[in-house]
Amino acid sequence: MKILIVEDEEIQRVTLHDDLIESGYDTTAVESPRVAIDLVRKEPFDVILTDLKMPELDGITLLERVKKIQPHLTVIVMTAYGRVESAVKAMKLGAYDYLTKPFSSDELSLVLKRVDNYRTIVTENLHLRRQLETRYAFGNIIGKSSAMQEIYRQLEVVTPTATTVLLEGETGTGKEMAANAIHYNSPRKNGPFIKLSCAMLSKEILESELFGHERGAFTGALREKKGRFELAHGGSLFVDELDDIPVDLQVKLLRVLEEQTFERVGGTKTMAVDVRLIAATKKNLRNLVAQGKFREDLFYRLNIYPIRLPPLRNRKEDIPLLFEHFLREFSAKDLPQLPDVNSEAMAQLMDYSWPGNVRELRNVVERLTLSCRCNPILPECLPIEIRQDMNAVPNSNKLDGMIALDQSVEDFERELITAALAKSGGNKAKAAGLLKVPASTLKSKMKKYGIE
Repeated sequence: MKILIVEDEEIQRVTLHDDLIESGYDTTAVESPRVAIDLVRKEPFDVILTDLKMPELDGITLLERVKKIQPHLTVIVMTAYGRVESAVKAMKLGAYDYLTKPFSSDELSLVLKRVDNYRTIVTENLHLRRQLETRYAFGNIIGKSSAMQEIYRQLEVVTPTATTVLLEGETGTGKEMAANAIHYNSPRKNGPFIKLSCAMLSKEILESELFGHERGAFTGALREKKGRFELAHGGSLFVDELDDIPVDLQVKLLRVLEEQTFERVGGTKTMAVDVRLIAATKKNLRNLVAQGKFREDLFYRLNIYPIRLPPLRNRKEDIPLLFEHFLREFSAKDLPQLPDVNSEAMAQLMDYSWPGNVRELRNVVERLTLSCRCNPILPECLPIEIRQDMNAVPNSNKLDGMIALDQSVEDFERELITAALAKSGGNKAKAAGLLKVPASTLKSKMKKYGIE
């Protein structure tokens, strides 16, 4: 631990310096606060031990200035007996602790041990936060299709704001991943990110989960409980399956969104919160409003910035990218090297309807890394539901509007070419080899289908 002592009294300064050096700390001691500020600009310190009352510059001002230079610097102030009020003020401004003069080397040692533990926790938290920010960066929402490019654009617009976001889409389309990306890339990223799924919860439990309850509010309420809105104060609250909230409870939710205030169940005290709501639903809320199952005023309050995540069947050109992404994720755990995918197997993956969307694809890839040890991955390695879907009579999606046979063949050719190009990294010669056609044929087909 690297310590900087700022003390204008020479005897005190030298004594502290020698004691800390003897205890094994990397220690620098200076008389002038201005010299200390210059040092902090030039090199990193873990701890500053500073006197409060100095002729050149007081300890409070020094504290404020060094914190601007190194925000995570731990500051301990030293004060004479009778000036404790100043020490308390320093702690309110960000000092970690204070020592009242005269103090023993044991007292100082105890404080520094606490600082060491505190800094370890802070470092671990910073590391964890960076991991979360990396994990939920926009780049981890995979897709090059036009549909996903529009999603990226919408996320980049809304993320820096405090606007309520409504995420719509089928199960497994990535609504929670999008919510994570919004929070961890927003100005609220250092605040809490609280989640709640409303599915299958009774009105009573859901009300308690959202708003908390007071002791004795109902049978079994043996102690007070903070709700998700309280826990999310200063951060974001992700509410999934929002459409499952009963109509009479929607009034209370609307009030929180409009006024940022609420009362706990069984309570009378009005509580104020600062929370950004990110809501998600797999249902059409407009239809629910028309059926009287969802409040119209709440719908319009939520529908400020809706983002509709497309189903995987509508962005099939992203399947090779997603497959490789998940293969890398799971192969790192179980396989020595990343396997290839046979072109016929990729064609079957591209043709499958994916009712479970990206989540289903992720599960399939995880299953393949456990059960398939061949390289490349062959069609027979794929789950039976995918092979059956491929071998079945053309499904309803392909028969919509009685699509002609030549159109179906063209669609299949387009998907095969897209898969081959993805597998070959865009190398047309390799893609032609995978498809077992001359390069000139591939080139003309690409031109025909508008594939770049």
